[in-house]
Amino acid sequence: MGGASELEIVELVARGLRNKDIAATLVIAQRTAEGHVERILQKLGFTSRVQIARWVTEHTAPADQDRA
Repeated sequence: MGGASELEIVELVARGLRNKDIAATLVIAQRTAEGHVERILQKLGFTSRVQIARWVTEHTAPADQDRA
C-alpha cells in the first residue's frame, strides 16, 4: 500500500484535523503524520498549521468555479 501524499496531509490539516486524527484517517502512525506535517511546514517555509490552512484556501479554486 502506498503512503499518504503531501496533498492529502495538507488538505486534512486545512480541515483542522490534529495529527492523531490525520493518522487515524490515513491509517498511519501518529508519529508518521507528525513527520509529514513538519516536512510540509519546512517546505512551505511556514511555522504554523494555520498558515497551511490559509495557503490551501488561497491555492484552491472553489467548487462552484470548477463547474463554470
